[in-house]
Parts: sequence; C-alpha cells; structure tokens
Amino acid sequence: MSLSHTAAEYMLSDALLPDPGGSRAKGLRLELPSDRLLKFITVGLPLFLVSLAFAREFSAGSQISCFSPTNFTGKQSAYVDTACWDSLVHHGFDTEGHAVTKSLWALKVFPYSLLVVAVLMYLPYLLWRYAAAPALHSDLLFIIDELDKSYNRSVRLVQHMRKVQQDSAEPERVALTPCCVPSAPRARQERYFEFPLLERYLTCKQHAHSLVFIYILRNLLLLLFLAATCLYLIFLHLNIFFQDEFSCSIKSGLLEAEPHIPPLIPCKLVFFSIFQLISLSVGGVYVLLIPIVIYNALQLCQWDKGLLSIYEMLPAFDLLSRKMLTCPINDLNVILLFLRANISELTSFSRLNAVSALRDTTANKQDIDTVVDFMTLLAGLETTKPK
Repeated sequence: MSLSHTAAEYMLSDALLPDPGGSRAKGLRLELPSDRLLKFITVGLPLFLVSLAFAREFSAGSQISCFSPTNFTGKQSAYVDTACWDSLVHHGFDTEGHAVTKSLWALKVFPYSLLVVAVLMYLPYLLWRYAAAPALHSDLLFIIDELDKSYNRSVRLVQHMRKVQQDSAEPERVALTPCCVPSAPRARQERYFEFPLLERYLTCKQHAHSLVFIYILRNLLLLLFLAATCLYLIFLHLNIFFQDEFSCSIKSGLLEAEPHIPPLIPCKLVFFSIFQLISLSVGGVYVLLIPIVIYNALQLCQWDKGLLSIYEMLPAFDLLSRKMLTCPINDLNVILLFLRANISELTSFSRLNAVSALRDTTANKQDIDTVVDFMTLLAGLETTKPK
C-alpha cells in the first residue's frame, strides 16, 4: 500500500506546473502570424523593389536616351538628355492637328511613390503597436498566469483529498468512498477552488470593444491602402506605362530663337521596362493579399471555442456551458485569437488537452468531467460529482 501511496504522491507532484523560469513578457507575441506576414510583405516588398530601382539608376547613369541631330556635339547631346529628363513632357498633336502636351512626371517620382506606399503600409502596424498592444499585453499576461494557476489549484485539490485520505483513521474506507470524510467532498461541492476573478474578467472583456475596434480599423486601413495602391498602379499603366517614347522640346529660353535646333527631339526612357516589372510585381502581390486581410477581419465573426472548451476541464470554469459567449465581435474574441497564437506560453494547455483526449477515449466518460476527476482516478480515489 505504501508503494501505491508514494507513486500517487509523485504523480501528483509531477502534475503541478513549475513556476516559469523567465519573464513571460518577452516571449508574448502581440501580432498574429498572418498579420506579421502581411506587414513583412506589404512593407518589405516596395522597399526591396525601390532599392533595386535606385541601384539600377545609379549603375546605369542616365535614365533617358534622346536622338539628337547629327550636327550636335557631345556636350550639346548631353544637354538635350538633361533638359528632356528635367522637363519630361511629351509634345504631340491631336486628331485635329492641334499641339498637345502630356506630363510624364509620374515616372520620375515612381520610386519615391513606392517609398510613400511602404510608409502607408506601416501605419496600421504603428496604430496597433501603440494603441492596442500595451493593453493586450497586460490581458495576455494576466489570463495566461491565471489559467496555469487554476490548473495547479485543481491538482492541489486532489493533493488535499489525498492528504485527507492518509490522515483518516480508516484510509481504506476513504479510498472507496471519500464522501465519508466531510472535508474532501465539501472542498469540491462548495467549490472552494472556484476562481470567479478569471471568469468575471473574461466576461467583462465580452462587453469591451476597444481592442476589436482597433483591430478592425487596422485591417480596414490596410485594405484601403492596398486598394489605393492598386488603383494608383492601374492609373499609371493606363496613362503612362505604355509610352516609353516621347517627343521633347528644348526650344525655350535662349534656345528659342536658334534656327538649327529642331522643334521636337525623339527620346526613349531606358528604365521603362524596369518600372513596368516593379509595378506589376507590387500590384499582383497586393491583389493577392487583399483576401488575406478580409479573412483576418472575418475571423472575429466566429468564436474560437476550442481553447475555452479545453479549459472547461477545470472545476467551475463553465464559460461555454453557461452560454456566456454572445456576439463574437468583442475584445474577448481578440484575446482568444492571441491566446491561440501564444499557446506555447500556456503550459497548462498541453496537460489539459491530453486529459481531454483520454476522457474521449475512456469507456466511462461520465466518470471524468474535470481534471480533478482524472487526477483522483489516477491517485486511487473515487470521484464525487459536485452539485
């Protein structure tokens, strides 16, 4: 009998969760994996392509090639290239023969516009980081700590029942019917190990909407910036990105009266194909990211009940069974999403998940309602259902 008692004591001692060695604050993830991927792509892609465009510009030198008259000297040809690149205006004629001009300045500022796009894509992340992340960090620390402590309270309850059995004058009788000892069933039936603070805190979060508002606003801003960038690139392609050649006029200022200077000089944009490739890459990737942003926002339309259902194995934790989960668009649903992302910090989850799996495979499922029932069966005690 002593061997079984010792084995039960060691089993219950091993079931207790050790205190975390380091601070959990450094390991918490305050961004969902999909949000982190979106930030990396939406901000990193334009910055990477802009760096390639600038590298191409610095290595290739002049970004324009004009066909100057044959009687021009080298310095005059260089002046034509510089003047046409500075003006970047196409001179042409309409169907009726009237002179028209078309500015191509959007091509010159295109790399800098991608820098603006990268800054805009970073703004939703800054909004979340400074407006929501501090409060979410505090919520996660408290809830994770309380859930692990609640698991330990359940194990200590079984240790208490075990101690009552050993201190009793008739331990064999107590082992069969622990209800004969008043303290053991009273600890469970009167629910001394109930933890209303955590339940009330989670219930309070159902009536708060600050986190969910900021999260939806973040996704809406990101969706708006993605759509605006795609529309901007479509505008460039329809109006400018199909014109790699244009007619330039340098007859202005002191050169206006020079007879040997032609009225229009044909020019070609050397970097045109590079800009086309960059715009198509950014636009194509951003179009593919729009469904991901919509999916992130739609996650809040349904509860993630898997995690809470596992923790219903704890005594008196019946947030689901008491129908306390109402409309999912609230702060509690956001916290559940981030608890799922920080599941590695929740040490008790793996233990309760294993107990839940054993309960599903056991023959008498009615004998195991909570982790206390499971521990009492392993420790050789008979369970007593609380009212």
